[in-house]
Amino acid sequence: MNARTSRTVIAAALLLGIAAGPAAPALAAATPPAGAAAQQSPTVGASEAEALRAAISGLPTDDATAALVRVSGTAGVWRGSTGVHDLASGSPADPAGRFRAGSVTKVFTAAVVLQLAGEGRISLDRPARHYLPDLIPAAYAKVTVRQLLNHTSGIPSVGPAGTDTLEGAYAHRFDLIDPADVVREATAHRPDFAPGTQQHYANIGYTVAGLLIERVTGDTYASQVSRRVLKPLHLKNTYFPGTDPSIRGRHNHGYQVFGTDGELRDVTVWGVSDAWAAGDLISNTADLERFTRALFGGQVVRGPLLQAMFTLPDASVREYGTGRPAAFSAGLSVMMLGGREVWGKTGGRWGYNTAIAATRDLSRTLVYGVNSTDAKGQDMNSTALDIVVAAFGAPSSG
Repeated sequence: MNARTSRTVIAAALLLGIAAGPAAPALAAATPPAGAAAQQSPTVGASEAEALRAAISGLPTDDATAALVRVSGTAGVWRGSTGVHDLASGSPADPAGRFRAGSVTKVFTAAVVLQLAGEGRISLDRPARHYLPDLIPAAYAKVTVRQLLNHTSGIPSVGPAGTDTLEGAYAHRFDLIDPADVVREATAHRPDFAPGTQQHYANIGYTVAGLLIERVTGDTYASQVSRRVLKPLHLKNTYFPGTDPSIRGRHNHGYQVFGTDGELRDVTVWGVSDAWAAGDLISNTADLERFTRALFGGQVVRGPLLQAMFTLPDASVREYGTGRPAAFSAGLSVMMLGGREVWGKTGGRWGYNTAIAATRDLSRTLVYGVNSTDAKGQDMNSTALDIVVAAFGAPSSG
């Protein structure tokens, strides 16, 4: 297998599992300012440290303007940051900066649903319509809570009107969207498939899950996640923005390439009400690392229910539209990297790609925030790809 073919195979495999991101059109590279080179604690092996340094070197480039990386676990620790805070000033990227975590939000939402199941307030195998009879129509009466979490509900994904193009999404970036309206619109359509028979990764299941949390607790989704997860773990740089389209506190700017001429726009300020419980979280690498270690260590979801996050649907369930094996559990996904089983979740909001990933025994964890110039693209971001392979190794079978 030649180098180009190998890289294509790796990218395709990662897109099925823990890593997803874009490859962007050319962007004139700026000279990294003094102090922007990667800084790390040299406790991982020398070859791993060199690979991680190389993975984030030279930013800003055509596909990313900054990268923040934290590797930890019994196999060693490494910290790195490179790139710029913003292209106008060229000042170094803030390694503690907050960013949009995108679909990593789903892990937090799933954790709260599982906590409520542990308290006997939700049953994972009871239909979601039992809890939301006024919102879930009879056509979806058999969809269970578990199927919402592992993307096997069959509820179709329907985006907000006018946002099916990048320019359309940009024009509507400050729109405020009611999650209940999103569910009504989606469930007005025919199911993609019978519940539990296929898997289709989308936001809709987690939009319903957020509303289910609110109905069961009589509290807001954001308040419940904050009370149950953020505060106990002291995640002080993690919050839900609500209707505020900005990122509060320290953060690095996100950029997006528009059009065929490569126009680059600052997209740091962009509302997230369209994603809500599926993708509105703002955090930083230190907080997400702490969350990942606590989650995998059984400190967030306790007892047997934690296993739902590490259990895929039955082997007969295949990915909708492709026939590939199902890769998503309740909140997470899995693949083999470097001969090890790695679980994790990625997120993408305009200007920002994020990932959390770890081996089940916490020998190695990875968190990154990459300021990608096409963070919702179809292809693997080269910087994110290099980070994942440097931290865990290439995808493997078994």
